Amino acid sequence: MVSTSVTPPRSGVYYFSQGWKLITLPGIRRFVIMPLLVNIVLIGCAFAWLFTQLDSWIPALMNHVPDWLQWLSYLLWPIAVISVVLVFGYFFSTIANWIAAPFNGLLAEQLEAQLTGATPPDTGITGIVKDLPRIMKREWQKLAWYLPRAAVLLLLYFIPGIGQTVAPVLWFLFSAWMLAIQYCDYPFDNHKVAFKTMRGALRARKVTNMQFGALTSLFTLIPVLNLVIMPVAVCGATAMWVDCYRSKHALWK
Repeated sequence: MVSTSVTPPRSGVYYFSQGWKLITLPGIRRFVIMPLLVNIVLIGCAFAWLFTQLDSWIPALMNHVPDWLQWLSYLLWPIAVISVVLVFGYFFSTIANWIAAPFNGLLAEQLEAQLTGATPPDTGITGIVKDLPRIMKREWQKLAWYLPRAAVLLLLYFIPGIGQTVAPVLWFLFSAWMLAIQYCDYPFDNHKVAFKTMRGALRARKVTNMQFGALTSLFTLIPVLNLVIMPVAVCGATAMWVDCYRSKHALWK
């Protein structure tokens, strides 16, 4: 059980590893089922299709490499593959999170209650239906924050040289931060903490959250493991909320 008292600083690696343990807790496994099914169906089908398209997409992307960088093509080829998988993976992860958002919120709520002994205000399907408008509004807020920044980074991919070298690194860092926001937001939103306030709280522990988001992003690229990453990340982020943010922001005790 994660302590509700003040805990010493822990890394994002720790909370990510906790997520793998917490999804197996008795009483929590049943709340993992729906996020898991959504992720398996959507991400599984999306990546199966993606890997049939890489043979045509990657040569097309490499055609944008300028002549003066052709000597680095043996290095740029794997970077191009990783770039496509990163962008594609994050895009479909976002869709999966939209579909599963009510169930992810319920998972975070139930896990927090088990870790702390608190009683959540509403549980089950009734609570989901009542909170659905607020949950969807929150997803729109995240999307509105994400889209303009993602559009700028995607434009970098079309700049010769930069698109094959700098842009993939920037996209990975941005994805790591956005995934930290995405998954940490579930316990914050359960306590009706404003989106802007939540981002400020995460920035105060930016290294920890970047570590957590980077590992989540990496596991999104790994076949099979990426099918279970959603509930793992929700559980890890909830453990981080309990340790690092709950004492200041909790709405229910």
